[in-house]
Amino acid sequence: MTEADRPWINEHQFSGDMRIGLITDTHVPEARRELWDEVYEVFRGVDLILHGGDMHHVVVLDWLEAVAPVIGVRGNGDDGTSGRQIAPNDPRLAYNQILNIDGLRIGMTHDFPHLDLPGSSVESRMQRHFGGPVNVVVAGDTHVPVVQLLHGVLVVNSGSPTYPRNLNTQLGTVGFLEIRNGRVDAWIEQLQ
Repeated sequence: MTEADRPWINEHQFSGDMRIGLITDTHVPEARRELWDEVYEVFRGVDLILHGGDMHHVVVLDWLEAVAPVIGVRGNGDDGTSGRQIAPNDPRLAYNQILNIDGLRIGMTHDFPHLDLPGSSVESRMQRHFGGPVNVVVAGDTHVPVVQLLHGVLVVNSGSPTYPRNLNTQLGTVGFLEIRNGRVDAWIEQLQ
């Protein structure tokens, strides 16, 4: 498979109120051979699941799809870096995803810092990953859960359900977006 076979951006259209489950950095099978049962339980009833990358094995998308439709992005652990295999081409995967829900734009990419960085504005990062501004950015990479407004953009990182804060394998976190009447609410939940 060549780089050209792996899409940079996929776009999706949705309408109406939605509850979306957020998960990232599952690191299967390095962290665990399978996801915790608690992941499936907490996502029961969601309309969609977004995987923010570093699944390491695309079978994770299949497992999550037993709960709800899944859209994912490739993380640094899915694109051949660090000696890992390149995740196979899959219609659910791109490097970046954009969801348009009745005009609310949600962008998802693996690595999107939630801080101001010298030489890298939020606007330039959105342009690179999404081709322009979005209202919400869903990201991963750090394994640290974050819900933060950054220059008017809601940035959400659900952490990791298996390697929270890059510690030992243990129950970690997932996140949620709830879209109601064009407004978005985001939160993190600790798996128990």
